Amino acid sequence: MDTMRDRFAPVVSRLLDEDPRVAVVLAEIGLAGFEEARHRHPDRVINVGIREQLLVGAGAGLALTGLRPVVHTFASFLVERPFEQVKLDLGHQDVGAVLVSASASFDWPSGGYTHMAPGDIALLDTLDGWTVHVPGHPDEAETLLRHAVAAGDDKVYVRLSVQSNTEARAVDGARFRTVREGRAGVVVAVGPMLDAVLAATEGLDVTVLYGTTVRPFDSAALRRATEAAGTDVVLVEPYLAGTSTAAANDALADLPHRVLGLGVGRRELRRYGQIEEHVAAHGLDAGSLRERIGGFLEATRVSA
Repeated sequence: MDTMRDRFAPVVSRLLDEDPRVAVVLAEIGLAGFEEARHRHPDRVINVGIREQLLVGAGAGLALTGLRPVVHTFASFLVERPFEQVKLDLGHQDVGAVLVSASASFDWPSGGYTHMAPGDIALLDTLDGWTVHVPGHPDEAETLLRHAVAAGDDKVYVRLSVQSNTEARAVDGARFRTVREGRAGVVVAVGPMLDAVLAATEGLDVTVLYGTTVRPFDSAALRRATEAAGTDVVLVEPYLAGTSTAAANDALADLPHRVLGLGVGRRELRRYGQIEEHVAAHGLDAGSLRERIGGFLEATRVSA
């Protein structure tokens, strides 16, 4: 099966052909995928070299002229390194762009910590007005990329990963999807975490919500789920643990509730290893998730 990033260049190349507003800004990474598009649209496929601050600044400049820029590189170079430009060139100037990342939290372990960005969405949460898509399958990535580009002049972040669920789900670029219904808790699985969450909760009487658009946070879906399943909520995110706990707490602020945020830990893992080893080390494999989710929900039953 191809990866989410394998879909990126073909989808955006077609959008370049279809929409004269679309432009692509690259910083060397991903350039090969746009060679044909560069010949067809030399003025709208721009490579700035290894200059990530310029990458975002150039995208903002294109947006100021009325274009819809799609800006791409690894997450650590797209959100963390040029954060000042994301904050000022896009946010302060109130212009939109589609930031599309690759490498996610630890998709390329041999690249080391410089190529990992588990804190990207938490960092974007310090800014106003961002839509954030976290697809869990290449088909979903294609759908959400099209949503992002078509979203007027909005500021949109699309987080691509080599980690993927085995099955694509219908996604609409806005709402959480109910995958399983139960009465003893709600588990929100984000993007590539769905397969592990479904395996971890097999046989547990819980509702599983699937989120591929996490900002804005779908508070309404969470509240509806808690009406039948109760207000014990577990968030399983493929980035920094706890990133969405404040959003979940806000959604349930008027109700007694408990929230557990699971995700990538803050402690840096200094051995390269493989993706699967990083998943296990952060407790995001199915076995670890079952133990942690089960223990959290069991605490409520014991105290009751």
